[in-house]
Amino acid sequence: MAVTDVLNNKGETVSQTELPDAVFNVAVKREVLHEVVTMQLACRRAGSASVKHRGDVTGSTRKLFRQKGTGRARRGDIKSPLLRGGGSVFGPDPRSYSYKVPKKVRRLALKMALSSKFQDRELTVLDDFRIDQIKTKAFVTILNALNKKNVLVVTDRKDENLELSARNFPGAKVLRCDGLNVYDILKYKNLILLESTIKQIEGRLLT
Repeated sequence: MAVTDVLNNKGETVSQTELPDAVFNVAVKREVLHEVVTMQLACRRAGSASVKHRGDVTGSTRKLFRQKGTGRARRGDIKSPLLRGGGSVFGPDPRSYSYKVPKKVRRLALKMALSSKFQDRELTVLDDFRIDQIKTKAFVTILNALNKKNVLVVTDRKDENLELSARNFPGAKVLRCDGLNVYDILKYKNLILLESTIKQIEGRLLT
């Protein structure tokens, strides 16, 4: 197992902890990460684009004028796609863009994302990230002590003070361990894990 330092809120080393090789020391394959990130982004698409077709437009179905004898082009009702205000022919309808990648591939990609942060020395383990009150300045002070910018902070449980303090700070996100995903890990340059989350991550990925 790899060993890494555990820091406190002031950036001081207080202890060391072991990181399981099966999670934090996996060979990284970019194509696997790309496949899972593409799936995540596709699942986030709203797919709500919509137009009114001929049957959806409000209007009479009466023929506008007789077929022959007027010298004009043949016309049906006022909802014709050829007329202004008529229905659209090939416009989009609401749809779902979501699809699934096999569970084993998703789990492997999460291991690879964590391993890439550890191998690139962009992973930091904290003993605790405690903030006594909801205050963005307190959150920024801790990040400055750690000399970190553009970070994803992973916690083991709900921490309202921490989550609300980080919400107004650009370039940072607080995520609970059960919501850990490949896209967010790769989106932020630095990853901060609370020491207590390592066992949760290990149990999630190795069972």
